[in-house]
Amino acid sequence: MGKTIVPPISHDRQQEELTAKAAWFKTLSVEERMDWLVEVTELALTFNPKLGDKKHVEPVEGRIRVLSQTQR
Repeated sequence: MGKTIVPPISHDRQQEELTAKAAWFKTLSVEERMDWLVEVTELALTFNPKLGDKKHVEPVEGRIRVLSQTQR
């Protein structure tokens, strides 16, 4: 596993914008992204253990936007 570079902690509101978060996420390796996904999933299950009990979940109309790239 490679050495992870941890950026300095910032308390600037600009760092909380979605574009800044996306830029940070892009700097992570695939392994780091998966570790982050596991951490967030475990956090969600800690606060709501019943999340894992749902057998069949239907998508909610309008809650998720699926984007696709146009062919060139």
